Amino acid sequence: MVLQRVRRAAVSVDGEVVGAIGLGLVALVGVGHRSTDDDARWLADKTVGLRLFADDAGHMNRSVAEVGGGVLAISQFTLYGDASRGRRPSFVAAAEPAHGRRLYERYCDALTVPTSRGVFGATMAIEMLADGPVTLALRRESGG
Repeated sequence: MVLQRVRRAAVSVDGEVVGAIGLGLVALVGVGHRSTDDDARWLADKTVGLRLFADDAGHMNRSVAEVGGGVLAISQFTLYGDASRGRRPSFVAAAEPAHGRRLYERYCDALTVPTSRGVFGATMAIEMLADGPVTLALRRESGG
């Protein structure tokens, strides 16, 4: 998963905005073959709890929950792309669509802040105003 701190963000499908947030985090959520429900919950807890927002002294000491922000969650199977060989990435490590959709939904449902979502499996246009920029890559797979 990749988290991007934003001042605002929106996602559109076929020219129609399907999700938007103000201050918060854009979460690009990838699911692999070995990803589990526990991984989805862990990532949701980490998303909400990470201190990525400035306190009054300008230090990153506040979470998205503490600043009253939201999360825009976008399914992103291409995070599991392997471009180490050749010129076309391989996506064999990405979860099958049914497994990916289920864990993406589990992740979104486990978030405890206002959450907007993209459309799983759709071609989406994402607009965001990055803040910082502050970008983190998180990965956890219980299966190894």
